[in-house]
Amino acid sequence: VVRLLKKSDLTVTTAESCTGGMVAAKIINVAGASDVFEQGYITYSNKSKRKILDVSKATLKRYGAVSEQTAREMALGGVLAADADACVAVTGLAGPDGGTEEKPVGLVYIGCSIKGEVTVKEYHFSGTRSQIREATTSAALILMRSCILKYFSKVTFGKK
Repeated sequence: VVRLLKKSDLTVTTAESCTGGMVAAKIINVAGASDVFEQGYITYSNKSKRKILDVSKATLKRYGAVSEQTAREMALGGVLAADADACVAVTGLAGPDGGTEEKPVGLVYIGCSIKGEVTVKEYHFSGTRSQIREATTSAALILMRSCILKYFSKVTFGKK
C-alpha cells in the first residue's frame, strides 16, 4: 500500500473505530510511510465521528455508527480533516458484546476515498474480538490497495 501510494503520488489518512489505530499502525510500520501517511484518527464514539470527521448527526441517528453511510462519511471526512488525497475508514462491531440480530458482532463496513471517489464494502467476520479486529485491518489494507490500483489505472491510462 505504501509503495502504491508513493507511485501514485497520493497521501493517506485513516479514520478508525473498531480497529482503534491498527490500520494506521500497519501502514506506519513500513519504512518510508512518512512520505505518504498524513495522520490517523481514532473516532470511537459517535461524538468524535461528528466532531473530527464531520459525520452527520442525522446519518448516525438513522443508520447507526456501524453502517455503509457512516463508513462513507468517515472516509470523506478523513480526507478533509487531514487534507489528504485518500482515506481508509473502518467502523464495525468487534464484540464480544454489542451485536444484535440486525447488526451482529463481526459486521464491519470499510470505506475508501481517493480523490473524491468512495468505495464502501460490507464484511462479516467471526472469531474473538482480537481476530475480528485483525481481519478488519487486513481487509482495510486490501480494499485500500484495490482502490489505489483502480485510481492509478485511471490516471495512467487516461480513463479518468
